[in-house]
This record gives sequence, structure tokens and C-alpha cells, in this order.
Amino acid sequence: MDMAYGSFVLQRDLNFKVEAGEIFFIMGGSGCGKSTLLKQMIGLKEPARGEVLYDGDSLWRTEGAARQALMRRFGVLYQSGALWSSMTLSENVALPLAEYTDLSAGDVKDLAALKLSLVGLAGFEDYYPSEISGGMRKRAGLARAMALDPDILFFDEPSAGLDPISSKRLDDLILELRDSLGATVVIVSHELASIFAIGDNSVFLDAESRTMIASGNPKRLLAESDDSRVRAFLTRSEDPAIPKTLLEKAP
Repeated sequence: MDMAYGSFVLQRDLNFKVEAGEIFFIMGGSGCGKSTLLKQMIGLKEPARGEVLYDGDSLWRTEGAARQALMRRFGVLYQSGALWSSMTLSENVALPLAEYTDLSAGDVKDLAALKLSLVGLAGFEDYYPSEISGGMRKRAGLARAMALDPDILFFDEPSAGLDPISSKRLDDLILELRDSLGATVVIVSHELASIFAIGDNSVFLDAESRTMIASGNPKRLLAESDDSRVRAFLTRSEDPAIPKTLLEKAP
């Protein structure tokens, strides 16, 4: 698959597979096309060439009701949370439920409360986004992403703007939800702590060569990759030598 803006090719020859139930990271430096790739995977930007397949069904060649049904398998948490500021947390989570289900108003409200409780926000149903912290807004956005019980959750830089403690709590929550709900999780991130803590698999996009130059478990890439660009990214160093403390944590 290729990604392009007009005649400018951002990435070419991308070819990777996300297995059901895994936490998959899209990683790479700034400007390499991570968020653009996410947009292509969720149906917001068409690839310049190639396919995005879900269980063999092409996202971009499927049309009409079949495409809508395919896209309803996704839940998306945007970098900012993207909550409606004029709506309470309960109303934000209820919005997709009211739009895409035949549930009664009472059932929608109860289900919204349940989704908020799953992310640790029980009791905050009537709060507005401006009344809660950044970490809580991220969790509320996650509750809305989960509203329709999607098979796949997509996160765009979920830890952006969070302090280390809030970021760690969000990582733990993602793990808990993956294990309890059986969802597949795809995350765009450059946060090494999260990548190493919860990542099962990954793809590394390189801005210079404009293609993927590595894929696999992030800890394994840290221990085994002989590409200086991958090693430098995973060690946050111009010197690609691997810190001993990180190697000790690798499987």
C-alpha cells in the first residue's frame, strides 16, 4: 500500500498484518506518516495504491451498507479526545448509541453509564469535558470509542499531553480492556514507555526511505534489529547502542 498527497509519496510498499487480540503499534519519527496511515485504516483517506483488508474484505472497495457495517467494527480515540464540549460525558458516549442503535433513551443512558464505569469514570456522567482533567477526557473519549462494542480500537497518540502517571494508567486501562473485551488495539505512538509496556507487535515507518523498515514485537526489535535508525528510535539516542536496562526487560 502507498500513501501520497498529490504527487508527493509519503510512504510506499507498506505490507503488514494485525492479528486479532493483539496491541499493535504504528511507530516512527515525526512526519513519517503514522497518523495518515491510521486515517487510511479507518476509512478517512484512501490509499494512493493498494488495499486495506479486514478479514479479507476491502475497506475501500466495499460500498453502501456493507461498508458502513465494516466501519462500525471500529472505535477511534483521537489525540485530543474530540469530545463535544457542549455535551456531558454521558451525552458524548450516548451519541453513537442513539445514532446507530434502536435502544430506548433509558437504555442508551444506562449503557453510556456502563461504558464510563469501565474506564473508571462512574459518577462523572453529568460532568462536562471542561470540568475534568486531560487524562479523564482521554478515558471519556475511550468510553465513547467503545460505545458500539467494536472489534478494533484505534488510538492516535493516546498519551499525548499526559503526565507519566496518567499515561501509565491509560496503558493499564488499554491492557485491561483488551483482555476483558477481546478487542484488537492499534495505536499510533512514539512513547517508548507505552510501546515497550503493552505492545505485542509493531511496524516502523521511516521518513527518509519512505517505507516500513521493521516490524515485529518492539522488545524483540530493540534486542535484535541491526538497523541503526530503528535502534536510535528505540533508544532515543544518536548512538544506537542498546541500554543494558532495556535489554534485560526484553524477552
